[in-house]
Amino acid sequence: MKRTAAVIMAATFALSAPLVASAAEHGSSGTMSMGKMIHTETVDGVKATFRLIDLKERMKGMAMPAGMKDTHHLMIMFTDAKTGKMLSEGEVKVKIVGPDKTEQVKTMMGMSGGFGSDVNLSVKGKYGIMTKFLLKGGKVMSSKFWYEVK
Repeated sequence: MKRTAAVIMAATFALSAPLVASAAEHGSSGTMSMGKMIHTETVDGVKATFRLIDLKERMKGMAMPAGMKDTHHLMIMFTDAKTGKMLSEGEVKVKIVGPDKTEQVKTMMGMSGGFGSDVNLSVKGKYGIMTKFLLKGGKVMSSKFWYEVK
């Protein structure tokens, strides 16, 4: 029993290493210093910045977990457009429609001053990315854009 627990703990630490490294790469301002910025938009005084991290590239040299279908990590950072203050409390949902018409709906988790979720962008082509967000003390806002995987 102790051996099984040790193996599970070791696997958990190994799989969480990219997340710990990712968190460490967030500066004190809460902005991400890695990943690719794919879209920025200001909605009702809130600036939304979308970044995408290629999980295969991020986990290079590590074994990918069996059955893992997600290919990227989508991060969204919100700031007050006037003051630049991070807005990191609220609820965020994203719907992604792939070029093959498959849909993914994710509730994004709060992390390191922003919100994130793993997503599957494994098919080449254009993806419609639609986000609804309700930040603390605000109203429901939304953002839509296209992102192309080449």
